[in-house]
Amino acid sequence: MSWQQVLVDAGLTPREAEAILILSANERMRASELAKELGTTRLDAYNSLSRLQEIGIVVVSAEKPMKFSCDSVDAVIRKLIDMQRLKLKRTESGLAELESGNSPMQKKGKKEQASSLEPRFAVLKERVHIFNRIKKMALDAEERLVLLLGQFGILHLCRSDALAEVNSAAQRGVVVNVLAQLDRRTVRFFNELDDSIGVRHSDDVSSLGALMDQSEVIQFLQVEENPVGRGREDAALVIESNSFAANQSNLVEAIWDDAVDFDVAKVRFTEERIVDPLRLTVGEGSFLDTFRNALGLSGELPDKDTPFDPQSFLASGHELNDARLALQGGKLENLRALGIDIGSILRQVGNRIGRELAFSLRAIEGHVEFLNEMMDWWEHAGLGELDYELDPTFHVKVYLQKQENESDDSLPLAELDDGIIGGVLETRYSDGDNVTIRREDGVDGEFSRYYLIFQEHDLIEMQE
Repeated sequence: MSWQQVLVDAGLTPREAEAILILSANERMRASELAKELGTTRLDAYNSLSRLQEIGIVVVSAEKPMKFSCDSVDAVIRKLIDMQRLKLKRTESGLAELESGNSPMQKKGKKEQASSLEPRFAVLKERVHIFNRIKKMALDAEERLVLLLGQFGILHLCRSDALAEVNSAAQRGVVVNVLAQLDRRTVRFFNELDDSIGVRHSDDVSSLGALMDQSEVIQFLQVEENPVGRGREDAALVIESNSFAANQSNLVEAIWDDAVDFDVAKVRFTEERIVDPLRLTVGEGSFLDTFRNALGLSGELPDKDTPFDPQSFLASGHELNDARLALQGGKLENLRALGIDIGSILRQVGNRIGRELAFSLRAIEGHVEFLNEMMDWWEHAGLGELDYELDPTFHVKVYLQKQENESDDSLPLAELDDGIIGGVLETRYSDGDNVTIRREDGVDGEFSRYYLIFQEHDLIEMQE
C-alpha cells in the first residue's frame, strides 16, 4: 500500500494527499510552486490548501508571498487518525445519548468548544470564498456578529449570498453590528440590511473583516482597488482563537463608541450637510489636581483609611469653600482655573464649521477658484480679512484683530475664526498626499499663516 492510499483512507482526497506528499518533502512552498508540482492551476492548489489548513495539517507563514508547509507524512497520518478517532468517539457518544433518552438538541456552547481547541489559521482567496465563510459565520453565530465593511464592503456583501444569512441571524436574535465608512455611491445599499442591525459610520474604518461570538475573526489581507470588480485577487486570514477574538472585540467596541449613527452620518450624502456629533477635548493633565489647586487644598490625599476625628469634622463646618463659591462667578478665568481651555474648545468648534464650509464648496474643482470663494464667504460673514501670496511658498494670511475694549475675560473668538480656516484647508486637501498644510503664527499684524505646499503640477496650476 502506498503513502497516498493511506492518506486517502484517512479522509483526504487524492489531490490533497498528493499535496501533502509534496509539501512534506519540501521545507516551505508557495502556492504557485505547489500548483506546478501538482500540474494544476494556482486556484485549485489554493482550494486544496484552504481545506488542509482548516483541518489543521497545513500551516502558512505570514510573509509575502505566503508559503505553506506541513509535518512529515507519518506525523500527518497520525494526526488524521486522531481526528478520525475523535469523530468516532463523538458518534458513539451521540448514539449513547440517543439510546439513553436524553435530548439530542442541546448543543455544546461554541465558547466552551473553542476553549478546548488550539488557535487555528487559514487563508482564503477570492471574494466569493471569503464571503462564503462570512455566510457560515452568520449561520453559526449564537450571540454576536460584527462586520467591518470599510468604504465599499456593503456593496460586496449585497452581491453575495452572505447578506441573506446575516439578516437571518439578526432576525433570530443575534446582535449584528456593522461598522463602515459611508460613501455617497453605496449609502443606499445599507437599506438591504435588516432593521434590527446596528450600523455606524467611522472615518477610521478602512479595512474589512468580521468577528463572531469572540471565537472567530476574518481579516482581509488584500482587496481589489476596483470596488465593482469580482475580487479575484482578494485574500483574507481566518483566525479561530478566543484570545485573539477577545482583543479584536475590545478594539471594535472602542471604535463603535466613537462612531456616528448611520441615520446621522447619511445626512452628509442625502442632504449634503454634516450633522455628526462634535466631540471636544477640554484639557489635559490631572483634573483632580487642578481642582484641588483651585480650591486651595495643598494637603496630600491619604493612601490608607484614617481614623475618624470628631474635632476636625466639627471644625470644618458645613459651609462651602470660599474658592468654590468664587468659581461660581461665571468668568472665563474660573474655567481656566479648572483646566478648561475655552480657546481650544472654540478652535475645535471653528474647525468643524470649516469642515462643513469646505464640504459645501466641494463641487468647486480649481484651487484658486475654491480659495477665492472661501474668501468671499469669509468677508461676506464679516469675520475679518484673508489674503494669499505665492512667495516664497503659497500661503493664506489671516488677519484677526482684538477689539479695543476686549479683555482677557472675553471669549477668544479669534481662536474660533482661525479654526474655521484650518478646518476648511485640512478638509479640502485631506484626501490626497499632493498637498502639505503647515500653520504658523502670523507676522506684521497677521494672526496666522497657513502654508500650502503643493506638488509641482499643482503649483503650476496655482500660478496660472
